Order: sequence, then structure tokens, then C-alpha cells
Amino acid sequence: MSHIKEYIDKLTRCYERYTEYVKRNPAATAQMESTVRTLSYLIAGRFADSHEISELVYSASNLLVLFNDSILRKGLKCAFSVSLSQQRLLTWLSVLEYLEVFLEMGAFKLWGDIGRWLVIGLIQIFKAIFRLVLLLWYKSGIQTSPPIVPLDRSADLTDDGSGEKEDEPCFVGERSGRVIRPLGSASSLQNRMWGAPTQKKKSRRRSLTGENLHSKATALSLQETIAESVYIGRPLIHLLSLGLCGKQSWKPWLISGALELSSYAVLSDTKFQNRWERAEMRRRTFLLLYYLLRSPFYDKYSAEKIHFLLRLLADHIPGIGLVARPLMDYLPIWQKIYFYNWG
Repeated sequence: MSHIKEYIDKLTRCYERYTEYVKRNPAATAQMESTVRTLSYLIAGRFADSHEISELVYSASNLLVLFNDSILRKGLKCAFSVSLSQQRLLTWLSVLEYLEVFLEMGAFKLWGDIGRWLVIGLIQIFKAIFRLVLLLWYKSGIQTSPPIVPLDRSADLTDDGSGEKEDEPCFVGERSGRVIRPLGSASSLQNRMWGAPTQKKKSRRRSLTGENLHSKATALSLQETIAESVYIGRPLIHLLSLGLCGKQSWKPWLISGALELSSYAVLSDTKFQNRWERAEMRRRTFLLLYYLLRSPFYDKYSAEKIHFLLRLLADHIPGIGLVARPLMDYLPIWQKIYFYNWG
């Protein structure tokens, strides 16, 4: 019993050290996350089962970003402006989205095609339930992907992560309101920041916390709520029609496209107030192009033209072959993964 307690104490100390490191070094943490993600790209296609391991590493990198972001939010006291139950729901939905491709691959490896489709159906049911609860119960507006938008850590955040420092000494004009730094507090010419001292800190804090943490979602009308509900239920309807009509039938493709276009037509006219909502609508606009890569349209029309274009670029433009040829090899694998294609 004492050994277990000692082991738990060691894990607690390691966790505390790691959280302190993340708070003090957000830029270095972002580099670590990028390294793990790059490793997943390098693993793919190198050996047997490399695609499954590559997807596992990629999923782990996304979970690492989610975990580190939660540490930074707690350290900077910029938590979500939502209830604790909604935060947990968003977290579980994010974890499910990050793991869905790996779970599909793993299910196919262990239980074959039947197990794969069973896992796909369960994941889509849980995702639809979570999103409908967020939409209808919590009034969270349009659902983003990922549900928790990662923090922007491009700025240098060391000062904010290690605690608030005192403001730099400065003089504020009574009538003009202009902020002027005294000559004695100015840094060297090479390191000098020419903006006002208070503006630097504010812009840095704003870039980290993000608009999505403090602003509430744009309220949806009844028609817009129905359109978003249609978008959320589209994957389940597509799976059902796929099971009834078969993989080679045009009906699932047409039904899914009609539902997505009708939802988009309604929501595209909405004046969204938040940056993350507008980004989600841009993402949905881009995802409409995926119908060119989805079967049966891809098998009958797109595949031959896309391969011809990639082969032409690879043969006649120097350097393009380094990207085009692996892409041609990866397209058949990409087509087999449901969550790559339809998720």
C-alpha cells in the first residue's frame, strides 16, 4: 500500500513539474507538439502497420495540444465562459474527434469490416448526441470542428505564463492620452519595441485567450437551429442510406449532398459575430469540395482526372514529384478510411 502511495506521489510531482514547464514555456511546448505531429508524417508508409501507428501518433499530438491548452487556460485564468458540464462535454467530443480515425483503423484490424462499421456507427451516434445537446440544451450555436479551438501560441507568452509583472514606468499625457516611455527605462536599440508599453501586453494577452473564450455564440433562429440540426444528423442519415442502398449506389451521395447544401444555404446568410464561427463556415465551404473525392463520384469521374493531373505535374515540374507521387500512392488508402472521407 505504501508503494502505491509513493508511486502516486511521484506521478503528482511529475505532473506539477510538467504543468509549470508548460505555463513558463508555451512556445517550446508548441514546438514539442509540432515535432510529435511531424513524426506521424515520417512514420507513414515506412513499415508494416505504419499507417495505424502514424495515426496513433497524430492523434496523440492532438490530444497533447488539448491537454497543454487546458493547462495554459488554468494558468492564465482565462477559462471558458460556459458551465463545467458543457466544458466536459466539449472535451469528450474533442477527444472522440481526435481518436475517430485510429479507432476505425484499429477496429478493422481486430474485427474486420463488420467491426469497423459498428465502431463508425457508434462514434457517429455519440458525436450527434453530444452536438445536439450542445446545440439545443446549451444553446452553443454552430458546432465547430474541433469543438475546442486550440489556443494561438504564436506570440511570446512567457511573461503571462509566469505571472503578471508590474507595468513599465511610463508617462500619460493628460489631454492627449499618449503613453510615453521615459528615457531611463528604454531598452537597447536592437531590442527596442516601438509601440506603447501597455499595448504590447494587451495584444499578447488577447492573442492567447482568443475571442472564442470570452464571447458567447451567436444566437440562432428556429430556421437556423433546424439547419444546424440537419448538418449534425447528416452523417447518421448517410450511414443509414449507405446500409440500405449499398456503397456503389448514388443515393447516399446525393442525400448527403442535398442535406449539407440545404444546411449551408441557410447558415451562410447568418451574420456571425465571432471569428471562430466565421472560420467554421469557411471550413464547411471548403468541405463541400470533398464530394468530388467521395465515392461513387470519385470512382466514376474524379479518380482518372486527378491521377492524370498529378502524374503530369510530377513528370514536368521539378520538385513537384516529391509531393505528387506520395499523394497518388496515398489516395487509395485515404479513400478506404470513412472518417477521412465522410467524417
